Amino acid sequence: MKQKELLAQLQVRGVDINASALSKLEGQLRTVTDIELLAFAEILDVDVFWLLTGKSQQI
Repeated sequence: MKQKELLAQLQVRGVDINASALSKLEGQLRTVTDIELLAFAEILDVDVFWLLTGKSQQI
């Protein structure tokens, strides 16, 4: 997914973030907010736990 597409998907979900802020997230120069984390999980169709740990959550 290209940055523009991701930014558009975030905007649809009410997350107001610009390309500079997204680039800082990618470069680990800025922390992600809880709202952004939830939106990323939804957009990427993955679990928040996986985004945080890289592991699937065992129930």
